Amino acid sequence: MGNSSSYTHELVIITGMSGAGKTVAVQSFEDLGYYCVDNLPPELLTTFLTLMKDSAKKITRVAVVMDLRGREFFESLIESLDTLLEEEEISPRILFLDADDAALVRRYKETRRAHPLGPQGLLLEGIQLERQLLSEVKGRAQIVVNTSKLKPRELRERITTEFSNMSSPTFSINVMSFGFKHGIPIDADLVFDVRFLKNPYYVEELRHKTGLQTEVSSYVLATEETQQLIMKLTDLLTFMIPQYRDEGKSQLVIAFGCTGGQHRSVTLAEYFGKLIGNNHHAVISHRDINHRKD
Repeated sequence: MGNSSSYTHELVIITGMSGAGKTVAVQSFEDLGYYCVDNLPPELLTTFLTLMKDSAKKITRVAVVMDLRGREFFESLIESLDTLLEEEEISPRILFLDADDAALVRRYKETRRAHPLGPQGLLLEGIQLERQLLSEVKGRAQIVVNTSKLKPRELRERITTEFSNMSSPTFSINVMSFGFKHGIPIDADLVFDVRFLKNPYYVEELRHKTGLQTEVSSYVLATEETQQLIMKLTDLLTFMIPQYRDEGKSQLVIAFGCTGGQHRSVTLAEYFGKLIGNNHHAVISHRDINHRKD
């Protein structure tokens, strides 16, 4: 991709699963001063961008929502994205909104709406078909947000953080811990399973503490296995992170998982979050640290 400083027009394509929050998203971009177009057919994207560049009003920041209601729309969007990569004046970014099947089913039932791809009103089949059709677009997205557990206000805050100063994009890394017994984070780009390390849970005085406390982190970090893991992952991440940044991603989620998300994963997320933070904008979070410990 070219140098973003040479771009004169900024384009955000808002897409993703039906019911995942695209209406909230487009309202958020309007608040940020973007010129917004809802439900633009993909085959009209290049025509619209030509009009935008020729506009006397000099529209430079645009967000468009694209709903894929059939395979022909999916194919048109892929073709349009390929064309955009050749543009020298436009900086395109894709925001993909996702949500778990259960969350989407619940939202559709609450609104009593039919899914656009649901055959004979079969909601779950429509969701699964749409997820299949959107898989390539999701793979091309620079930012993927899972809204299953996000309130509308939280989604607005997330969008504001990511796009309020898009002309000077930053590369941010979220290093998080989680517990496998609570499920793998669906928005993680890299997942490292650290359940093979010695578990502080089986040490009575450490069981009810977390990796944020020195006693636990020292216990985890003291083993030879942990030190070897740190050495190998440091080398791997040192190589991979710049590749993600240069490929155009603005956000990378690195997740460390142990059984409950209390001890080993927290220790490693803290360690690597601080290490990565020496060279990149890094945020450390612990998804399951507040779950009740047995």
